[in-house]
Amino acid sequence: QVQLVESGGGLVQAGGSLRLSCAASGRTVSAYMMGWFRQAPGKEREFLGRISGGGITYYTDSVKGRFTISRDNAKNTVYLQMNSLKPEDTAVYYCAASLLYTASRLNDYPYWGQGTQVTVSS
Repeated sequence: QVQLVESGGGLVQAGGSLRLSCAASGRTVSAYMMGWFRQAPGKEREFLGRISGGGITYYTDSVKGRFTISRDNAKNTVYLQMNSLKPEDTAVYYCAASLLYTASRLNDYPYWGQGTQVTVSS
């Protein structure tokens, strides 16, 4: 199993940037497809994108061009770089791990972090 811990959330003004980190322990992240999700108040958890062990990424249209997922296998850490943030990006952000190459649904990811809050002020 793998344990995940997110960090890097906080309060930022609209147009600003944040980089979230997802540190893994227990197993190497290179063995997993790593996904990022977010959940805004009153809304369902939303899939944002994923990165494979080999570094291949996929993004949903809602964040494509603004968010970038990367990984440092030596540090066993995955990152979510968020640029041009908007108030509607305010949410709790989660990383998750899956053994499925095309994982994009919540149920595809059995391992989750605790989440980190991102608040974007207007």
